[in-house]
Amino acid sequence: MVVAAHPLAAEAGIRILRAGGGAVDAAVAVQLVLSLVEPQSSGIGGGAFLVYFDGETDGKGTVTAYEGREAAPGAATSTMFLDAAGNELPYTVSNFGGLPVGVPGALRMLEMAHADHGRLPWGDLFAPAIELAEGGFEITPRLYFLLDQFANLARAEAFRQHYYDSSGRARETGFRLVNPEYAKTLRAIAEEGAAALHTGPIAQAIVATVGDNPISEGRMTLEDLRDYRAHEGEALCSPYREWRICGPQLPSSGGITVLQTLGMLEPFDLAAAKANTAASIHLVAEASRLAFADRNFYLADPAFVDVPVAALLSPEYIEQRARLIDPLATQRAVVPGRPVELAAWNYAPAAFSELASTSHFSIVDEWGDAVSMTTSVQSAFGSQLMVGGFILNNQLTDFSSIPERNGLPVANRPEALKRPLSSMAPMLVFDGDGRLRLMVGSPGGTRIINFVTQTLISVLDWDMSVQDAVAAPHFLAQQALVELEEGTVLLDESEALEALGHRVRVGNLNSGLHGIAIEYTDDARILWGGVDPRREGVALGD
Repeated sequence: MVVAAHPLAAEAGIRILRAGGGAVDAAVAVQLVLSLVEPQSSGIGGGAFLVYFDGETDGKGTVTAYEGREAAPGAATSTMFLDAAGNELPYTVSNFGGLPVGVPGALRMLEMAHADHGRLPWGDLFAPAIELAEGGFEITPRLYFLLDQFANLARAEAFRQHYYDSSGRARETGFRLVNPEYAKTLRAIAEEGAAALHTGPIAQAIVATVGDNPISEGRMTLEDLRDYRAHEGEALCSPYREWRICGPQLPSSGGITVLQTLGMLEPFDLAAAKANTAASIHLVAEASRLAFADRNFYLADPAFVDVPVAALLSPEYIEQRARLIDPLATQRAVVPGRPVELAAWNYAPAAFSELASTSHFSIVDEWGDAVSMTTSVQSAFGSQLMVGGFILNNQLTDFSSIPERNGLPVANRPEALKRPLSSMAPMLVFDGDGRLRLMVGSPGGTRIINFVTQTLISVLDWDMSVQDAVAAPHFLAQQALVELEEGTVLLDESEALEALGHRVRVGNLNSGLHGIAIEYTDDARILWGGVDPRREGVALGD
């Protein structure tokens, strides 16, 4: 099964599986097509986190976390998003053009995972995307809507020429968009590997475009691209009730913050509180606020900051934080905790405004191997800059633009070669017998953490199907407010939440959750796809 955010991407993935490919092979094909048909969300010019399960036999096996997060260039400085007076740069300068472009990592990561687990030759995985790039694909209502909304911000010449007509209007729904430049890029990468993007003519074009464009001047060099490395290692795993839940390591905050939130909720009977009630929303919101306080204070690239991950997830610390949750009243002030193992912490908390344009897909192959992958170019259409038919990210905006507060540095401040903190949270859930039972992830900026946490609770505590869980009305809290999804039954709980002390805000909580639930019988493995109705994705399988 492949569950992805665009039908053409899911079709590419299932085509690879039917040709004898494995989950990683299909993931490569899905990403290459998403880069073409969902350019607002992800692509080979961005970064990603992938959690891989090697199913071995009977659904039991090992879990590996792959990281392809973008990196700051070697010339990055802590004040790069400030003007000469020390004030934050205007949004149109700091978010678009060359300045916010990080060294892309998605392809290096996928190449690493393919070297470990691929079943088909690398070059064979490019055919679906090349065919679509050369033959064209029809612009969907969602892509048209986003392009139309973005028209007043679109300033990069190649971007405007590709996605808008000569009068500046977005290409209409149904317009067949061809991209021969992207096909040429893919042919080079199919033949030469990810090195074709990180060295040679494509790399030279990236550096030239980042450094010389009409929006903002970037700092990337050929050496930055050449020297970029993806990482792999053990996934971050913790127990939750009778389950074991695994996700990405830093520099994604998603794994830690989801696991912290669930750990703090374990003492409470969420099943008894029932789904979508003020009582359950309150408990989840309080745990989430505590976890986000820690996230914004402690988490950053572990190559630059000695983050106390084990201490933050230790049972003693989680229990200490959980005791702060009162089922009958909200906490007036939520502050970061201090694990007893931590002698000193000389950093200031950061304020985050992570932008929400990302994609997630889930894949299970015939051998029971699985990929849960979240991938992004950061905000809608990334930096706007296009090279070789693909969009470059603006992921450096995930750093804290304010590098220090009250004389202390912010852990997630920009630094040379550092990777900005992410919220991507591709997660896997295992039962007590070690069998993979659920995989899920979402776009949504920092809200990814909330969307994924709620989905896990919906399946594991409230016994929802994966489809009902990803479609369920959203609620979330990160700091002071409880947010409820507009137009849903959750609005009926507003008065009760306010009586508990919450401030409530109603708004558009547009996730893009895509998951797979797995059941086991004596002679079969049954896969159930979960497709977020807020997007245009599909589940395809055999």
